[in-house]
Amino acid sequence: MNHSSNLSFIKRSQKESLLLRELSKMLLQLSLDDSELSGLFINRVELSKNKGVCIIYFYDPNGPEVFEQKKRRLILYKPSLRKGIAMTLDGRYTPELKFAFDEQFEKQQRIENLIETVKKDFDKTN
Repeated sequence: MNHSSNLSFIKRSQKESLLLRELSKMLLQLSLDDSELSGLFINRVELSKNKGVCIIYFYDPNGPEVFEQKKRRLILYKPSLRKGIAMTLDGRYTPELKFAFDEQFEKQQRIENLIETVKKDFDKTN
């Protein structure tokens, strides 16, 4: 990896981190104001290569079906979220927001539960 691509990766990571922090704050406020969004949290964000799209990965302990119901409500807040981000980001353009359920987080939870089960079984036999 050359210096300029390394620098670009760092800048992208910093921007994603800033987006995650700011969007999490906004979602917390929204969930306090709108009970239909309670239980929903942002797990991670990803910027597209050209930074024109920001995919926000949400997790809801009640599963993807419940998330899809809450997503309809979230879409109503999309203009407000973009405006909030535009005021926070130091850039010419504000990325388009896309909402997705974070299945990677669910897989991680299942793997951790499986490891914990194996560990308990191993402890019982020893």
